[in-house]
Amino acid sequence: MADEPENKKKKMEIKEGILFGMGNPLLDITANCDEDFLKKYDLKTDNAILAEEKHKPLYQDMIDTYQHVEYTAGGATQNSMRVAQWLLGVPKIATFMGCIGKDKFGEILKQKATEIGVAVHYQYNDAEPTGTSAVLVTGQSRSLCANLAAANCFTKEHLDEKLHWELVEKAQFYYVSGFFLTVCPPAIQEVANHACSHNKMFMMNLSAPFLSQFFKEPLMAAMPYIDIIFGNETEAATFGKEQNLGEDDIKEIALKVIALPKENKARSRIVVFTQGPDPVLVATDGKVTEYPVIPLADKDIVDTNGAGDAFVGGFLSQLVQGKPIEDCVRCGNYAAHLIIQRSGCSFPEKPDFK
Repeated sequence: MADEPENKKKKMEIKEGILFGMGNPLLDITANCDEDFLKKYDLKTDNAILAEEKHKPLYQDMIDTYQHVEYTAGGATQNSMRVAQWLLGVPKIATFMGCIGKDKFGEILKQKATEIGVAVHYQYNDAEPTGTSAVLVTGQSRSLCANLAAANCFTKEHLDEKLHWELVEKAQFYYVSGFFLTVCPPAIQEVANHACSHNKMFMMNLSAPFLSQFFKEPLMAAMPYIDIIFGNETEAATFGKEQNLGEDDIKEIALKVIALPKENKARSRIVVFTQGPDPVLVATDGKVTEYPVIPLADKDIVDTNGAGDAFVGGFLSQLVQGKPIEDCVRCGNYAAHLIIQRSGCSFPEKPDFK
């Protein structure tokens, strides 16, 4: 067995900037819709895609068609940073970078992130508006269609600026959602290399099936540097199929993922696969452990959008404190359980996780 990471041996002091996230900051536009509206734009339930030309009218169409449209701060990594920050309750533990436009939506995103304590260091783009994500809710399912716009314009040069690279160096834990693979793989590799060479923890998320299908090259370039990888059962099955690891047995896929080549031999890779109402699977050191989720009646589920992001945020909030994996999963389940009873990735003023 590889040496245990330092953070598992003793409780770690939570320092400002210990957690660093990088991803696509998006404003979520959420509406309850019907199957016909999904079909109109060739969208599927419980899926996430990038907007194509045919989806351009979607956002205004939602606003025109549905009376109750909600605007919330979104983007997978930023959501996870917000949830972790909320649970930790100490300002500026989490740092986030991504690209936004110089517009009202960008101001809303910054306000939502900073009011919870996240230290945001956005790159601003003059030509593109702040990215948006349509969140179409049908019953308990949701379909995401992201128009990245400015979020697609993040460059490694922003990361390389002295002030910003100092923030990277200051951190001990790094989390990047898989969605960022479509935007700036060089920035991912630079952070991953830094984490590996300094024995810090680098984490990513499979995030959506299309990434394993169409962005294999940057995903597999990052894989050797990933210490913890997250995903849900659908994403795991797609990754397994695309990498010839099988697609039917999620446990078997998890075991094969931990065995993929890894640069930092000082710690074993950990794979965390959520499965909706079924137990969370955690694979490491050749074995899989199941952790039951908190039961919730169907009638109490408001919106599953953000559940995965919330799980990661809860997990990270305990990880940066040096807590054992079982506590990380327990807090992840707590956060996801809470968020799916609310609209969007939102939360009450104070957590009650114990």
